Amino acid sequence: MTRRVRDVMSPAPVAVEPMTTVSRAARLMREEDVGDVLVTYDCDLFGVLTDRDIVLRGVADGRDPEATTVGSVCTPPPVVTLGPDDTTDRAAELMRHHAVRRIPVVDHGGVPVGVVSLGDLAAADDPHSALADISRAETGH
Repeated sequence: MTRRVRDVMSPAPVAVEPMTTVSRAARLMREEDVGDVLVTYDCDLFGVLTDRDIVLRGVADGRDPEATTVGSVCTPPPVVTLGPDDTTDRAAELMRHHAVRRIPVVDHGGVPVGVVSLGDLAAADDPHSALADISRAETGH
């Protein structure tokens, strides 16, 4: 059953500005229990920073997380986005085509309003699937 992205997305995404340090963003990800933050500037989407970006573009390159900004290691523009009224089928198609697990959801003015993840789609498609169960599980802090 096809749904709208607005019905499955995680609302109120966590966001930081491009000049935020990687270490601050990582702490925020831990505090908010998320694997990504949106990088915004004046309410406009600049990029997406994932835990994988921190590891591959920061740590693996020997960059100092206290001195490195998220703007220099995040997935840069253009960022694949969806609108709240897009379908979950469209979300799955974009994830497959771009090999991503999360897509920011932006309103008509380009302001981020949520994030839809592969886990969100799995839970919407089959709430009893293993991926849906994993997505709902609490992390072991």
